[in-house]
Amino acid sequence: MNDPERAMLLSVHPRFATAILDGSKTVEVRRQRVAAPPGTPVLLYATAPTMALVGAARIASIRVGSPRQVWSAHRSQTGISRSEYDSYMSGATQASGLTLQDPVSFETPVPLDALRMAGTFHPPQSYRYLKRDDLRLMTGVGPDVAAALRDALGDLVPA
Repeated sequence: MNDPERAMLLSVHPRFATAILDGSKTVEVRRQRVAAPPGTPVLLYATAPTMALVGAARIASIRVGSPRQVWSAHRSQTGISRSEYDSYMSGATQASGLTLQDPVSFETPVPLDALRMAGTFHPPQSYRYLKRDDLRLMTGVGPDVAAALRDALGDLVPA
């Protein structure tokens, strides 16, 4: 696999973070087009009330299409009901289904306040990309965080 130049920071509700990390949810859906190559590392940020980095995974593939096409292709892997999906996608003309693989739970979640102490960390509304410099700042939280990030993201995290 090529060494990725960036990682994705993905904000998800705690319920979905748990389902991704336990392998019962393998596809995360988004209301916009997402473009990232297979193998891209994904850091999972669980939103309130958890408010912490809880684990990581890798993108296996991304399917972009209409909300109907994405549901049709991935409904059993999304971890949500059709009514939840329809409500979330209301008004969207495009959708992305991110198939995730190799989930890894962090032994100790990294809380938002610790991430903010290391630099200007802002959890995204949906997702954003992190470059090596962003990850370098995050490793400043402490040796346990640095080790967890290196385990999850490999060479993308600077030593």
